[in-house]
Amino acid sequence: MAWLEFAAAWVAFFVTHSLPVRPPLRPWLQDRLGRRGFTFAYSGLSLAVLVWLIGAAGRTPFVPLWDWAPWQAHVPMVVMLLACVILALAIGRPNPFSFGGAHNDRFDPARAGIVRVTRHPLLLAVSLWALAHLVPNGDLAHVILFGVFAIFAAFGGRLVDRRRKREMGAEWQRLRSQVTSSARNMRPESWIAMIVRVAIGVALYFGLIWIHPWLLGVSPLG
Repeated sequence: MAWLEFAAAWVAFFVTHSLPVRPPLRPWLQDRLGRRGFTFAYSGLSLAVLVWLIGAAGRTPFVPLWDWAPWQAHVPMVVMLLACVILALAIGRPNPFSFGGAHNDRFDPARAGIVRVTRHPLLLAVSLWALAHLVPNGDLAHVILFGVFAIFAAFGGRLVDRRRKREMGAEWQRLRSQVTSSARNMRPESWIAMIVRVAIGVALYFGLIWIHPWLLGVSPLG
């Protein structure tokens, strides 16, 4: 039964992450919830299903693929700090190159921030999260769980690039060239915003350490 629950959680994850964002369902939901309401509802649903998926993986029969060693627990503790900072630098800011950008029409190449480093910071954060947690979780269910997320994040950027290039046309390359050429001319205000966002990322990191045992039943501190 535990493996059936794990499979059902995967089905729910892919359904809830694909159907709500496809036409005509997304416009229909946005008309009734508003753009902000849709974003909050979609984010809340996605988080709830993710928690279920992770919990279902923990309830499956333990099938070891490699032995656990104490040093492995330090890998997610170190890598997740970087992932949280990247997430804080990306959330709520314009990014016309990827998904999840806010107010993309206001995107300023001179204030590209994390977009100057990677066009897909959210996918990079997901990749770091998945690979870091894969190291100390060497059983079959968790290897499937974190392995699928790592593969999705690795190839998702290419799919998003292809779609955004098709949608934006020559504007995609023009903006990308401006982001690269403006690297030496960043406005000072960008550094202030970056410092604030880094502080938020650090706070998020410690918040996740605190809530991890309550949400997922496992303490990252051991």
